[in-house]
Amino acid sequence: MIREFSRCLTAAVLLTVLPAAYADNVAPAANLADPLPSWNEGKTKSSILDFVKDTTVEGSKDFVPLQDRIATFDQDGTLWVEHPLYSQYLYILSKVNDLVAKNPPFAEQEPFKTILSGDMKKISALSTADIFRVAILSLDGLSVEEYQADIEKWLASARDPRWGQPYTELIYQPMLELMEYLRANGYKTYIVTGGGQDFVRTYSDAVYGIPVEQIAGTSFGTQFKYDKDGKAFLALQPSLFFNDDFGGKARGIGLFIGKRPHFSAGNSTGDREMLEYTTSGPGRRLGMLVFHDDAKREYAYGPAQGLPDTQVGTFTQNLYDEAVSKNWSIISMKNDWKKIFKFE
Repeated sequence: MIREFSRCLTAAVLLTVLPAAYADNVAPAANLADPLPSWNEGKTKSSILDFVKDTTVEGSKDFVPLQDRIATFDQDGTLWVEHPLYSQYLYILSKVNDLVAKNPPFAEQEPFKTILSGDMKKISALSTADIFRVAILSLDGLSVEEYQADIEKWLASARDPRWGQPYTELIYQPMLELMEYLRANGYKTYIVTGGGQDFVRTYSDAVYGIPVEQIAGTSFGTQFKYDKDGKAFLALQPSLFFNDDFGGKARGIGLFIGKRPHFSAGNSTGDREMLEYTTSGPGRRLGMLVFHDDAKREYAYGPAQGLPDTQVGTFTQNLYDEAVSKNWSIISMKNDWKKIFKFE
């Protein structure tokens, strides 16, 4: 309640100095004395503070006009936990029992056989195509609203086995503070994710303060239809409309945002092109990568810097070296974050 009051009060004050078009994208810094209280002092935190100061203070050589202050964030592994498996994948897997009940032969077919085994190591090795097959079978013909209602129902009851928390509570507090800090300084924040666009839109506003129209993600095809009462709706189709991953992220920014960001944050090889696109633009730009190197408080994986390899959120040594060579900030969860989750 206090946080909401603070958010509303700060937004009201900023409305007196910012154009109305940006009012919905303004949120306060987490703390007036220190806008990033969950971040340890050091090079990474300083790079954020310096970037915001240099791009928002009139007269600075790096000043960015308000209408061009665009910041993009990957979601999985950048804003919330992605291990041992992406949350959306877990939602999709929850549909397998119903699919097999309706189609018993599926039980002996892949990927259903592996999923039904419950072996998380084998399940995490399934390809995106395998997961996509389950997804399209479970959603085919549903309206967008029916699909999102089902996602909301799952999110309300599902719990992460390690922390016993809803998946929407496994948000990185330092990244929430970063998004609020950027918005408080006129930046418009977007999520650009390889995850499902409709999936993220069900909670983006409540969890991140990012409205649905500022979510660009992987999306299924839709078909315009009428229901039995003659009311129009969009029905989901068993086809991929747009894959918002790897090079697709840069394309998605061009298609759905229309401006090159001045700030981008990711955490894996799937975010490489988004950061390359962002930081290749003229003027001051900042690229950041979250590096999962804290096995005690969260997870540790790479395989960069000798950490365990993974198919979920892969961060290669090649990506690490590119980040260093291009002066992208590498966020060490272990060293840069005082706390990871708000419930700590």
